[in-house]
Amino acid sequence: MTMKIVGLVPMRHVSVRVPGKNYRPLAGKPLYHHILSTLQAVPEIDTVLVDTDSPKILEGLAQSFPGVQGVSRPENLRGDMVPMNEILIHDTSLIEADYYLQTHSTNPLLRPETISSAIKAFLGNLAEYDSLFGVTRLQTRLWDSLGRPINHDPKVLLRTQDLPPVYEENSCIYIFKRDMLVQRRNRLGERPMMFEIPAVEAWDIDEELDFVVADSLMKYFFSLSK
Repeated sequence: MTMKIVGLVPMRHVSVRVPGKNYRPLAGKPLYHHILSTLQAVPEIDTVLVDTDSPKILEGLAQSFPGVQGVSRPENLRGDMVPMNEILIHDTSLIEADYYLQTHSTNPLLRPETISSAIKAFLGNLAEYDSLFGVTRLQTRLWDSLGRPINHDPKVLLRTQDLPPVYEENSCIYIFKRDMLVQRRNRLGERPMMFEIPAVEAWDIDEELDFVVADSLMKYFFSLSK
């Protein structure tokens, strides 16, 4: 049976640490253009919906992505203090789907093939998992705030590549059902699947340095594809 999957991309107009981040040019295009082009290249995704409080982004969607559904975020869901899960509950009420895949405009290096692989891995294991989230593998010596080792024994100096991996939630991909989201007020269910994403694809633009690095990586990969 074919599942209807809707891609969700929430975007804010204002970014404190990187002014104008979502629509700032990256490798020659506004940042948000990259993830939308990626999602539209994923055959398993039926529709893409962008929720935003930005008139600039809504105007850009109409001009450059007429196939993407843009919605203006309600006033009561705007601001830094509104939990993302509440925004997603609103968004999923606007368009029906079997599953929703949420990502961010700040993941411009995420590839269509990776998203497609995540969807296939999840749909192939529905008996075992009820949701999915993207992770990045870490094999480095980690310590907690009290100076205690988390994943290694300082007395046994293993090579970092031999350390047991620890996984960081990278916010690149979430897959979930609406009823579970509404019930739990959480994108993750009781049995979430961790889907490993290559670190270079999981680069998230959160600060100015991230923007510079992502821009350089995008230009580098573009030059290799020529």
